[in-house]
Amino acid sequence: MNDKMEEFGDEGLVELAKKGNIDAFAELARRLQEKVYHTIFGMTRNHQDADDLTQETFMYAYKALDGFKQKSSFYTWVYRIAVNLTLNHFKKKGREKGREDFEDNASVFDKAAYTDLSPEGDSLKKELKEKLDEAIASLPLAYQAAFNLVVFQGMSHGQAAEILGCSENTVSWRMHKARKMLQDRLKPYFSRGPS
Repeated sequence: MNDKMEEFGDEGLVELAKKGNIDAFAELARRLQEKVYHTIFGMTRNHQDADDLTQETFMYAYKALDGFKQKSSFYTWVYRIAVNLTLNHFKKKGREKGREDFEDNASVFDKAAYTDLSPEGDSLKKELKEKLDEAIASLPLAYQAAFNLVVFQGMSHGQAAEILGCSENTVSWRMHKARKMLQDRLKPYFSRGPS
């Protein structure tokens, strides 16, 4: 790759890419690839699907680059493509329930905080993590997308709204409903007292 491309800002790279400079687009993709992958993985919970959809996102973005009017940032535009492709993927697949176990991957839980747990505590943590992952995966797609962007990607409600193509109030409502659904589904695990 041309090292000079690293010196350009996203807007400059977009302009060069629109003129056919493949190195400029490759640099844009390099900058966003990991974030896009994690966003998609947060929704699919499947490495193969996340890899495929990340690649598809950048192929789609490259083909559609002439249509990018730069009313939003390139980052927001690519995220919107990634989320829409992922939602379409779920619609095509019929919302597969079996998710691969991703014990070794990013999680809501900080593993370092649990290193001194007893075998019983470790087992409980694993069970709770599995139930949490299942509960997140069972959210309606619109709520799941908002939840993943805000919680796992650390976006503001405004940023998520721009990517999802809805209002900030809609994202706030979806987050409220998603949290309520998760609380309801996980209540049995949190109301257990010590035995």
